[in-house]
Amino acid sequence: MTAGPGTALSTRPPQKPEEASAPTALERVFYPSTPEPWTRKALLSPLSLLSWTYGGAVRLRGALYDTGLLRAEPVEGLRVVSVGNLNVGGTGKTPAVLHLAEMLIREGRKVGILTRGYGRESPEPVTFTGSEPTPEVTVAGDEPLLLARRCPQARLFVGADRVAAARRARDDFGLDTVLLDDGFQHRRLHRDEDLVVVDEAVGLGNGHLLPRGPLREPPSALRRATLLWLRAASLSSGPTVPIPWLEAVTAPRVRTRYGPTGWWDASGTEHATTALEGRPVLVLAGLARPGGFLRTVTALGAQVRDAALFPDHHRFTADELRDVAARARREGALVVTTEKDAVRLPQGFEAWVVRLGVEVLEGEPHLRRALGLPEKTRDL
Repeated sequence: MTAGPGTALSTRPPQKPEEASAPTALERVFYPSTPEPWTRKALLSPLSLLSWTYGGAVRLRGALYDTGLLRAEPVEGLRVVSVGNLNVGGTGKTPAVLHLAEMLIREGRKVGILTRGYGRESPEPVTFTGSEPTPEVTVAGDEPLLLARRCPQARLFVGADRVAAARRARDDFGLDTVLLDDGFQHRRLHRDEDLVVVDEAVGLGNGHLLPRGPLREPPSALRRATLLWLRAASLSSGPTVPIPWLEAVTAPRVRTRYGPTGWWDASGTEHATTALEGRPVLVLAGLARPGGFLRTVTALGAQVRDAALFPDHHRFTADELRDVAARARREGALVVTTEKDAVRLPQGFEAWVVRLGVEVLEGEPHLRRALGLPEKTRDL
């Protein structure tokens, strides 16, 4: 297979789910399936030096907040729930935010989502809901648009200054609760709860900080969490890996399971999860960890014939999409992609989208407490 324009990460994935667990070099480094040999450690030693430098800066900033030399700014009268993680990308944070927003809205809360809008071109703050005309992806970013489409009753606030966004949510729109998306490292805004998402299928990866590993903070930062959101490993994500640091975290835990709820075709029509069983497909994705999506597609019975894999939040060019469409035609395959990637596709591009849902397995009372919701009463 020859790579098309800009498809540096393009690869033909193997057909067996267990072989598709780490289709990119970055995943193999960050999430090794076996202990690293000394040869790899030696080869990556320059990255280890950079990690130590990065770690020193992270620990210094954390110490300034922990000692009170830097203080988080409260927004009185507004409940702030941070949803974040330690890993860079791919742990399931966005489905968690969606689930929490939907829970709050069902209980009659006026909800906002504060997000930076990674990958957008405009520095100007924007606010919108999915029930009104939404900005272009270059203005808002892909994840905010996905959140707005899936949860149109929640108001999105996109911008770097999330303290200002929180105040606007309270003062201009009368909201009572905001979810601080990807907020664990954003300590400037005071939060009532710090929910941290941990994927049990990958844990903390190789345990190293960026750029040698996937961590944005040392594992000890988990002690700041007030609630752990554990994404249970599944048949499509792989077995649970040991996460020793979790033993030192005293925060209550919520265990969840993610799973596909259906396919949506290019016209927006919903189909059952079995709709593509036995059908040849080309996987198109711009994700931090595309292996999970590849395994999901395979678990749904589709026959993966080809894959075009790009960096996280990649903005697809016209040439890249023409190449993808041509490769799919050669294979007689349908193009399948994620909801987040679909937001960045131009109107008219033919692709099927799989949607993920969240099921809470254990700890819903802890979740309701964190959201400030009344405890559920049992029907008599």
